[in-house]
Amino acid sequence: MNLASWVERHGRRLRDRPALAVGDDVHATWAEMAARVAGGAGGLRTRLGLATGDRVAIVMGNRPEYLEVQYAAWHAGLVAVPVNARLHRDEVAYVLEHSGARVAVTDDEHADDVEALLERVGTLDAVVRAPGSEWDSLRSADPIGLVDRAGDDAAWLFYTSGTTGRPKGATLTHGNLLMASLSYFADIDPVASTDSVLHAAPLSHGSGLYGLPHVAKGAVSVFGEGTLDGGRLLALTRRWPGLSFFAAPIMVRRLAADDALRGADENDLAGLRTIIYGGAPMYLADLEAALATFGPRLAQIYGQGETPMTITGLSKADHAETDHPRWRERMQSVGFPRTDVDVRVVDPEDRPLPSGDVGEVVVRGGVVMAGYWRAEEATAETLRGGWLHTGDVGSMDDDGFLTLRDRSKDLIISGGMNIYPREVEEVLLTHPQVAGAAVVGRPDPEWGESVVAFVVPDGDPPADLETELDRLCLDRIARFKRPKEYHVVDALPTNNYGKVLKRELRERLADAT
Repeated sequence: MNLASWVERHGRRLRDRPALAVGDDVHATWAEMAARVAGGAGGLRTRLGLATGDRVAIVMGNRPEYLEVQYAAWHAGLVAVPVNARLHRDEVAYVLEHSGARVAVTDDEHADDVEALLERVGTLDAVVRAPGSEWDSLRSADPIGLVDRAGDDAAWLFYTSGTTGRPKGATLTHGNLLMASLSYFADIDPVASTDSVLHAAPLSHGSGLYGLPHVAKGAVSVFGEGTLDGGRLLALTRRWPGLSFFAAPIMVRRLAADDALRGADENDLAGLRTIIYGGAPMYLADLEAALATFGPRLAQIYGQGETPMTITGLSKADHAETDHPRWRERMQSVGFPRTDVDVRVVDPEDRPLPSGDVGEVVVRGGVVMAGYWRAEEATAETLRGGWLHTGDVGSMDDDGFLTLRDRSKDLIISGGMNIYPREVEEVLLTHPQVAGAAVVGRPDPEWGESVVAFVVPDGDPPADLETELDRLCLDRIARFKRPKEYHVVDALPTNNYGKVLKRELRERLADAT
């Protein structure tokens, strides 16, 4: 099936109901959105010359046009490439080049960077600004019929950083995304056309994925105006009842401490349905504070881009079962396997381990990606034996709850954003006076983790080395990836094979703290 069929159907059945909203105002009804999607699909095919399977990159902040473009691409039989709009221009260029995107749609805020890539990215034929006259003109083209797509046809290239320092594109099919949406109904929440979803996190990642089941059922997609605080959230729940949203733990923590929400009662919170959190650890004290503020409206998910946010979860019922003798222990786990997957913990030979033993987490099911785009070796390694090897280390208890003991290699999660140290290290090593570098995460009460760099100088380090390295990072990678502090050391700890022992570096930071 083609996921854009949801919009087409709602355009007939729910034609006068709101589909897209900005703040309190309706941006488009379902009939209007369906017309824009079909017209946009016609413009992409007939005016820009795209063919079935071509890639369309979306480099935008959260706004209604984002969903218009995404569903127009699917309607036209194309593959959407949502790009994290916070990436550095060079990182965006790599994603566009690697995906072979022929068209990039962007907004005014990011247009200068994206338009500058027209001559640099060989496959890129056009850049379209949305909102504005360019997108308006494109979606005013003669509408085309829905292009047939099979369940195993690519729909979304989800670019996620890898241990090589270069992002990999997880190929998510129409079938994968359909299964992820059905799993939401099974494990998180039923959704009705009278409900709403607030896009408070990036549409290129979690919010986009959790928006899918809401579009499937005809709920309204709501876009906020400015920073989301407690007062604004309460106002939105009154305007758009049955409201759910995905958030990184840092956002949940901030909202839970907001005076407007801490003073709210059940009547005030009646319009708030569910807060889905994930993407980083939630400390137990923060979770208890959030439950005190929001009540039993929290659901946790654990997943990866390769199996879109669907491996295990803690349901709202799990959160509410505070009288269970192991409640605190369960709240520090990542939950129970989701309905649509098999989950195992295995040894290095991929043999299943008994309860309590620590090993690699592997998963299989209809939600698991088709493979990595243009990366056959990485696909074969990650999907060997028919199981997705997550790289995460954990153990499962006798009740089937999974607890992560370590994360994928040395992944750092800061403010809900994934940061792979290799990306940062490669930039630091380009400095002529840096002989070695290692980057690790330090626990941070505000951001979850902060990035810390250990640097071995080549000779006597200049007095302003830290300033130079900070400037180098800002020139080459996204701002959120740059180290928050630097430690100049004589040597990095290594094993007999020369591999840097990052656990020792983390222990040094813990000891110093």
